[in-house]
Amino acid sequence: MNELPHSREIEMLSSTISSLNLPPRTQLSSSNPPFFPQRYNLAPFHNMTSSPFSGGLINLRVNSPTAIGSKRDSVNSGFYTLMEYMGKDGAADDLVLLFGHLEYASKKIAALVASPFNSSLSKNIVGTETSSSDRDKPKPLDLVSNEIILSSLRNSGKVAVMASEEDEGPVWITDDGPFVVVMDPLDGSRNIDASIPTGTIFGIYRRLMEIDHLPVEEKALLNCLQSGAKLVAAAYVLYSSATILCTSFGSGTHAFTLEHTTGDFLLTHPNISIPPRGQIYSVNDARYFDWPEGLRQYIDTIRQGKGKHPKKYSARYICSLVADFHRTLLYGGVAMNPRDHLRLVYEANPLSFLAEKAGGRGSDGKNRILSIQPVKLHQRLPLFLGSPDDIEELQSYGDVQQKVNPGYDV
Repeated sequence: MNELPHSREIEMLSSTISSLNLPPRTQLSSSNPPFFPQRYNLAPFHNMTSSPFSGGLINLRVNSPTAIGSKRDSVNSGFYTLMEYMGKDGAADDLVLLFGHLEYASKKIAALVASPFNSSLSKNIVGTETSSSDRDKPKPLDLVSNEIILSSLRNSGKVAVMASEEDEGPVWITDDGPFVVVMDPLDGSRNIDASIPTGTIFGIYRRLMEIDHLPVEEKALLNCLQSGAKLVAAAYVLYSSATILCTSFGSGTHAFTLEHTTGDFLLTHPNISIPPRGQIYSVNDARYFDWPEGLRQYIDTIRQGKGKHPKKYSARYICSLVADFHRTLLYGGVAMNPRDHLRLVYEANPLSFLAEKAGGRGSDGKNRILSIQPVKLHQRLPLFLGSPDDIEELQSYGDVQQKVNPGYDV
């Protein structure tokens, strides 16, 4: 089979990427994978420039020169890998290199989560001190994932400080790293034994060079307490039937799916646009009688089809934040936890950044998430993510934040 021609632009891009200090690929399949053509396409049957989630069927076309996305029609003969897309999108070399190492860490975690040995790992609880509540007490898989990512960040040479949900305080890595990374290394890990989707969440900031003169502990904390409005990039990785890395570098939200035979994340969902309104809400309905009056009225109204949308809403709840948000990003509606439970720094800010770059919204029930100034590293708050019209309607009910914790564990 003849190779497809590549434009000079792609050749230059490949040359630039190969010169960077990127981590090696992770081999996730046999050493002798089945033959596949060098390039192949996954694109909607209908208009290529529209959202892949507007109802079009998916077509696998081998050796077709059609590109994904209107900006890339003339230069791409198939999928972009994550690295190729970042180079074409104009991302700085430092950020491309950092994402190369985050991509590598994510593939290692994906293999760990899918391992037949993860069940025994999750049952061997270790006595590690942590600032998390007893309900969120880290399991070994959380800790291993945390170490995998920290090691990758160290190897990148591009990160000054890292803060993780699993660590009591920030970890200063290098004085001259241009970036700050905040993360939840393995969200929903308590669901692994039941093969329920889990995920990793990242937020990336620029280092505050104006405070470099401060003591290490102080400047580490202040760098990690930047408001979400200052994020330069964010991502989540969904470990499910497919491993999907969804990210934004400030312009649009894009999802890349792991192709196991090559170890590449391939662009399968370019320029995600969340529908203005959905027909799904995601929340733990079992806590209905613990909710404030405004939230109960909102849920009662939309599931009867008496809200601003004339159709009745359906409930879909996975109890895995990344999975619930991913579905909401694709289909619209609202995913929520009305309690002061989710972390502003590690979960709410990165996911709200991705929601906004896809045309959605992130709110604590009253305020825009990205406008909230963190005051504590492990600060918690209610979180509502989803379609702009759904979030606006929900906030109009006023009393939607659950301020009293009734004392349940799950």
